[in-house]
Amino acid sequence: MFTVRFLPGLQSVAVAPGTTILEAARRAGVMLESPCNGVGTCGKCTVRLDVESLWQVNIRGARPAPHGAAGPVEILSCQAEVHGDVTVEIPTGEQHDTLQVLSHGEAGAIELAPCIRKVYLEEKQATSVFAGERLLATEAGDTRPHHAGMVVDIGTTTLVAALVDLTSGREIATAAALNPQSRQAQDVLSRIHFASEETGLQTMHADLVEEINRLTADLSRQSGLDSRHIYEIVYSGNTCMLHLATGTSPASLGRYPYTPLLRGSQHVTAAGQGLHIADSGLIYLPPVISGYVGADLTSGIVATGLHRREGTTLLVDIGTNGEMILARNGELRATSTAAGPAFEGMNISCGMRASRGAVEYFAVDGDGSLTIRTIGNARATGLCGSGLLDIVGELVAHGVIGGNGRFLAPDRAPHLPVSLLERLVPREGKTAFQVTEDVFLSQKDIRQVQLAKGAIRAGIEFLLQNSGIAAVQVDRVLIAGSFGYHLQEQSLLNLGLLPREFAGRVDFVGNTSKTGGQALLLNQNLRNEMTALVSAVEVIELANFPDFDRVFVKCLGF
Repeated sequence: MFTVRFLPGLQSVAVAPGTTILEAARRAGVMLESPCNGVGTCGKCTVRLDVESLWQVNIRGARPAPHGAAGPVEILSCQAEVHGDVTVEIPTGEQHDTLQVLSHGEAGAIELAPCIRKVYLEEKQATSVFAGERLLATEAGDTRPHHAGMVVDIGTTTLVAALVDLTSGREIATAAALNPQSRQAQDVLSRIHFASEETGLQTMHADLVEEINRLTADLSRQSGLDSRHIYEIVYSGNTCMLHLATGTSPASLGRYPYTPLLRGSQHVTAAGQGLHIADSGLIYLPPVISGYVGADLTSGIVATGLHRREGTTLLVDIGTNGEMILARNGELRATSTAAGPAFEGMNISCGMRASRGAVEYFAVDGDGSLTIRTIGNARATGLCGSGLLDIVGELVAHGVIGGNGRFLAPDRAPHLPVSLLERLVPREGKTAFQVTEDVFLSQKDIRQVQLAKGAIRAGIEFLLQNSGIAAVQVDRVLIAGSFGYHLQEQSLLNLGLLPREFAGRVDFVGNTSKTGGQALLLNQNLRNEMTALVSAVEVIELANFPDFDRVFVKCLGF
């Protein structure tokens, strides 16, 4: 056995010869992303080794040649097999303690009627805890002041947890983190594949439970509330995430007709899932709309009152899995598209999470000068999703990128301001746009944006077409999700992700998965209402349309 030691956190783990550094990191609990699941194609699991450690690894079955190396050498951890004691430095960009995750969103007034209630029995000097009419536990003394629940928004990329006082309805504390399942697979389809095997499912379930327990402990510390007084957790997430969060195989979601094993509208025991809350605690799973339109959209309906709105409203949750619902006077149709991880900054040359140093805003001013804003006002180190879409949208609007997605050749763009023209530079034989000294946008990056935006736009087009509604007839467009909240309407229109007819009608409603989940936590009557409503939603399966590929290709253009 050999020892692999990770810096700067000082974690270490003993591994057998031939174990990759990525595998060692996972065993040590070190956060290293690998969207391609260790195939070596995404380039996101880079680590640094000093020369001495470099001698102790094989890279793709061959010894590296560190001759002449003066300092740490960067390698892909998934391709480096350990054959001696190794010290590994994790680049600071991989740390996510400054991760920017949106925790607020639109929410309506909720009548307080939680599923969990407490009754104090004075003659017995004890408190009974009920879930509806079912007795969960009896506690010594009067514990009515300690009466809390949680909501966990389980996103494909991020987790947001909120602690809520069930007596007052007040949100007590919030916490956020990356979804640790990203270490194994970045998008929904990759996770379905990974977790279709029992060992993969166990890994993903255990990783998620561990992170939710960590968030629970964080909320407990913030609030001073003992986690034993948390009696119910609402899981709000897409259908695949609910399967993985409960240790249920998602294999059926990977093959036609994509039928989920979980339909939601149910409780599972928290202890049975390994969660550290009240011994009798429960997890509520909201009703699921379909295999690819999940409980997060059900929560979105609750938060926005979509089913009660007059006229025509489109709700779009933009993320790795683009889910959308069209409501016309209470009649709902839903669909989803696989947008992929580009919106999260993945598969992008200088892509990164929404953390310190990420370019989150980009604009070209009237004189051609640039306005660039980064998270934390730090030196730019990469592009997060909102910055990426801003840049591409602005470059399209100003003619730097053509409708086909290609950069204009500098010698064919004399009309461009010098400030933009001088940023078109050769990089590895192709034109790239230099955003800052260390950050650039490549032609490949633009293609990734085209694929992601094309998928969402195609979904919108089919949803409108199937409903017999023209884009101009849509009264309001609600953009939901943590990522969506940081976007600009103009960028979405410039890209063609939204039809031009939507101009002036777009509202960014934030993390409705979380706020809708809170409403379900605080009012059990909403649960029955949503269960009935979800059963009546018409789901549009894009795979059933023979001309989907044609429309998708058409939607790729800017």
